[in-house]
Amino acid sequence: MKETMVDKTVTYTLEYKGKLYVVEQVPARVCQETGEEFFSPDTVEHIQRLIKGGKRPDRIIETPVFKYA
Repeated sequence: MKETMVDKTVTYTLEYKGKLYVVEQVPARVCQETGEEFFSPDTVEHIQRLIKGGKRPDRIIETPVFKYA
């Protein structure tokens, strides 16, 4: 059986307490067939610490928001 998972770095987005957070260069296993991303428990914990820890972000971006209706 051919391996369809590859190691990549991805951009992870998360909404937390009404704010949208973007974390760049996150290590992940990505399925080449579906694009689904899988993260190790250590990676998820690190992302949570970054967002909840109050660390100053590397940069801030402005994001347009639209309602579907």
